[in-house]
Amino acid sequence: MKCPFCNHDSTQVIDSRVSDVGDSIRRRRRCESCNKRFTTYETVELRMPQVAKQDGTRTEFDAYKLRTGFLRALHKRPVPTDRVDFAVSTVTQNLLALGEREVPAHLIGEMVMHELRQLDHVAYIRFASVYRSFQGVDDFKDAIQEVQKPGVGK
Repeated sequence: MKCPFCNHDSTQVIDSRVSDVGDSIRRRRRCESCNKRFTTYETVELRMPQVAKQDGTRTEFDAYKLRTGFLRALHKRPVPTDRVDFAVSTVTQNLLALGEREVPAHLIGEMVMHELRQLDHVAYIRFASVYRSFQGVDDFKDAIQEVQKPGVGK
């Protein structure tokens, strides 16, 4: 690490401490040339994958947009905010766990549908009707039968 005072290439770590939260490391350093001290912080940098849309465009993953999708489907439904937060977090963590630089938008949609199925059947049907572009009553009947299968969600 270069010294911010004299630009010398060699510095020595004097002290290292983990932050109170545990998400970063604070290091006290001393320049071997000018002997001045300074502090650096080391943190993890997580990069969310790009979203590949059906029309071929690419866009940055947007957690706000993900949350908005959940909230629209859950509008006026009796689902606590902490459960919505957990579902958003689950989708985000699953995307990170894939380790991919790019994910198709439909994969995110399927993850959202999976979480909504666990949270609220009405919200699941709402989201599925838009996401899967339901064309008629039969599409709704199929989705309702899907959520009524034993062992599926709430």
